[in-house]
Amino acid sequence: MRLCFLVEEHYRHDGMPNEVIRQLTAWGHGVDVVRPGGSLLRMTEVVDAGAHDAWVLKTVSGGPGLTLLEAAAAAGTTTVNDARSIRGVRDKALAAALGRGRGLPLPPTYAVARPELLREVPAAEYPLVVKPADGSSGRAVHLVSSPERLESLLPVLAGEGLLIAQPYVPNSGTDIKVYAVGGELFATERCSPLHPDPSVRERRVPLSAEVAAIAAQVGAVYGLDLYGVDVLLGPDGPVVVDVNDFPSFRQVPDAAARVARAVLELARAGGSAQPPAPAPVALPYPRPLSIPAQVSAVGGDGA
Repeated sequence: MRLCFLVEEHYRHDGMPNEVIRQLTAWGHGVDVVRPGGSLLRMTEVVDAGAHDAWVLKTVSGGPGLTLLEAAAAAGTTTVNDARSIRGVRDKALAAALGRGRGLPLPPTYAVARPELLREVPAAEYPLVVKPADGSSGRAVHLVSSPERLESLLPVLAGEGLLIAQPYVPNSGTDIKVYAVGGELFATERCSPLHPDPSVRERRVPLSAEVAAIAAQVGAVYGLDLYGVDVLLGPDGPVVVDVNDFPSFRQVPDAAARVARAVLELARAGGSAQPPAPAPVALPYPRPLSIPAQVSAVGGDGA
């Protein structure tokens, strides 16, 4: 097969997706790499329908990569993940509206185009977590303890574009990252970006049935096949606080080979195994859901 990977400069030296690209090449597949943030792109010619079996996106949110992927999809090329699904989770304000309306346990979410509008969030909602709607990799995430603290942060938040704010979910200082690849789920525990602690190492942990059902529901709601879900174990149960398309898959056993096989399967199938849910569903949380064919509860202590 012939594949095109869109890889942002930010990920030029990262193991993911470079190890996947090396694995696919070792298996005899052709892989072209396009760096959308570091190239002059002749948009009228960059997408050659039929030249590739699938395009794969690994770029930062807000970069030009998604535009290219959407152009490829419009030309009839298979994309991994589905281009519409990626758009639905990379805009965190949109993701919150879609997910909450379809039964996912997400916190209430406010969105503002200018940071000073956050003054209108009721004081009872504090402390707040404020972050850019197109943020990734923990960029510009702030825990805002009070309206007074918000005032001091307004200059810092200026220029971040659309912002979202969510009530802080009390937690132990760690969160659960669930990775979905090839119909399997893998869980790791890691330090929360709001509570940095260098002594806390990311480690694989068993995956509870409750968190597994929520992670599987995320894929169905957003139409994703390769993704990650950040879950906090709050006082009222698990809460989804972030969803990422094509994450790092850290701590997933044989991650490069698993992701490479999943990419090939999706390319052969002609796209996503889970198209986005077409309409909201009125179901209480947690929503009962069948878990994918294999759910891996992986033990171990290693980073």
